[in-house]
Amino acid sequence: MSLPKGLAEDVSKNLVMVARLIDEDPEAAYAYSKIALRLASRVAAVREAAGFAAYANQKYSEALAEFRAARRMTGSVDLWPVMADCERGLGRPEKALEMAGAAEVHKLDKAGQVEMRLVAAGARRDMDQLDAAIVTLQSPELASNSVQPWTARLRYAYADALLAAGREGEAREWFAKAVESDKDGSTDASDRLAEIDGVEFVDAFVEDDEDDSDTVIDAEAEVEAEVDDEVEPQDDVSVVDESDDEDDDIEDDDIEDDDEDEDDGVEAAAESEDDVVKEDVVKDDVLLKEDDDDKN
Repeated sequence: MSLPKGLAEDVSKNLVMVARLIDEDPEAAYAYSKIALRLASRVAAVREAAGFAAYANQKYSEALAEFRAARRMTGSVDLWPVMADCERGLGRPEKALEMAGAAEVHKLDKAGQVEMRLVAAGARRDMDQLDAAIVTLQSPELASNSVQPWTARLRYAYADALLAAGREGEAREWFAKAVESDKDGSTDASDRLAEIDGVEFVDAFVEDDEDDSDTVIDAEAEVEAEVDDEVEPQDDVSVVDESDDEDDDIEDDDIEDDDEDEDDGVEAAAESEDDVVKEDVVKDDVLLKEDDDDKN
């Protein structure tokens, strides 16, 4: 089905975002798939993308409905394995096994057939049939020395089933083989192998950060203790403000100077008055003497 140019561009942008985010941010991918689905629900690619986004968020019922719609539109069987795995997610492993034995499986390419084998083995394990799961995974693809895109996942699933069955020695061998073929790190086979060997990995950077944090905390505690010692008041010791004493001394000196000036002024005034009185007495004596002379 063709879409108008503008609409087709909008749908394509949303589908690109679904593909880009589905591994690192499934919820965001699911949101973009919903937008694309609203814009073009009759496009098979949109229904398929919506199915994978729902599957990544463990919305198995919704995912199965979208995959079935896409399959009806295209007539392709490519989605058959993931549809069977949705049945497992819905708690119906028997249905998944039924699909693993259907005629559609023979129409799948090699990658699809290996994927179907993985789903069937998982369904056996869901039903606590460990030995049957191990046998299901034993195949020419597992025994092959050539490395294909599915090789690491197939070897990993086989090793995990062996370990669950208590066959640790064989499990270790196949985890090691999974590590050899896992070039892009699609599994945690190396971690599982280390776990069997009892190897523990220590993140040196995390320890260094913790040590640095402890050092900072200790240093801060020492500084706070020193500050507390410096400002802690001593017993029976009064705090004296020397600046206030200096001001008081200056004020006292000023007062004493003022008092001395006032005393000097008073003494000077008294002496002046004495001089005036003495002068007046002398004058009076002179006048009296002149009067006596006139009378004589």
